[in-house]
Amino acid sequence: MAMDYGIFLAPFADSWKIVKRAETLGYRRAWFYDTQLLNAELFVSMAAAAVQTSTIRLATGVLIPSNRIAPVTASALASLNALAPGRIDFGISTGFTARRTLGLGPVKLGDLEEYVRVVRGLLARETLEWTFEGQKRKIRFLNPEVGAINLTTRSPARRGDGPAGAPARRQARRGPRARDRQRRPRRRGHRRHAGRLARSRPRSRTVCTRRPPSAAASSARARPADSPRARAQAGPTATVALHSLVEREAFGDLGRPLPPEFHPLLERYRQIYRGYEPADARYLSNHRGHLMFLRPEEHEVCTAELIRATTFTGPRDELQERIRALGAAGFNHLGIMIRHGHPEMLEEWAELLNGV
Repeated sequence: MAMDYGIFLAPFADSWKIVKRAETLGYRRAWFYDTQLLNAELFVSMAAAAVQTSTIRLATGVLIPSNRIAPVTASALASLNALAPGRIDFGISTGFTARRTLGLGPVKLGDLEEYVRVVRGLLARETLEWTFEGQKRKIRFLNPEVGAINLTTRSPARRGDGPAGAPARRQARRGPRARDRQRRPRRRGHRRHAGRLARSRPRSRTVCTRRPPSAAASSARARPADSPRARAQAGPTATVALHSLVEREAFGDLGRPLPPEFHPLLERYRQIYRGYEPADARYLSNHRGHLMFLRPEEHEVCTAELIRATTFTGPRDELQERIRALGAAGFNHLGIMIRHGHPEMLEEWAELLNGV
């Protein structure tokens, strides 16, 4: 199966403009982050994109269960499916930045599993038991026949798998009534192109993802990995590992250790982190601009070596060869992180990908 390409983006109310242009350029899927204190509400952004596009798939990338109760998510997905029938994908995970910006660790896997069960059951028109406010209650959609939501159109789905990065923050589903699980890794990224990957396996239905907090970036021309362009497009991804590891004791380990040669950078960032105020909520500063832009104090720790080690940054021919290798290994989807404030990445990556 040939590889196709998508985009990742931090949602704004007008993100539909980026998504519409991506559709025109041939991208197949748009993934919207669910980080409520950094970005716009993803379902608002996805709804606007749904009415402005006609072919590109729209995906929660990824939804965090604690951000909204399961019946609300089921209703939102079914509502989107009414606007863009068969084009809605549901990615879900335990949470990194969306939770840490609230001073919280990840959702428990058992709670995520229960959340998925309820959402899937409602989208399948089931009457099911749901525990809320300490009580079990029976719930279902009461009148889907009036047409306010769409529970009938389904999306085709593929079995997905991908390289391990962080511990699996489980996940996903394709289309409101998708059934089985799959795995798809998530890569994001920048300096011009970033990647999410899926390895195809036939005859299965939904997608689960491994979601490492790093990503991929690229450049069409050879430039230093710490050039202003590289820092702007790849830097916000390169520093995510520092954001995570500096809070490991407070919020847990995502399972992505830095190689030993980067420990001095981590310790330098730890010194920066300890200067953030208020002291009992340093996470508020640590995650400001997460995956969107570099803060001024981050420039000294965002080195060329860190960018090369943690992102997909390099000359055009090198990146094209790496993408071909992914396709030869069986991956069938690559997602590009379109960095906030850099819409030109859409065209740059499309040009690069057309040469693969």
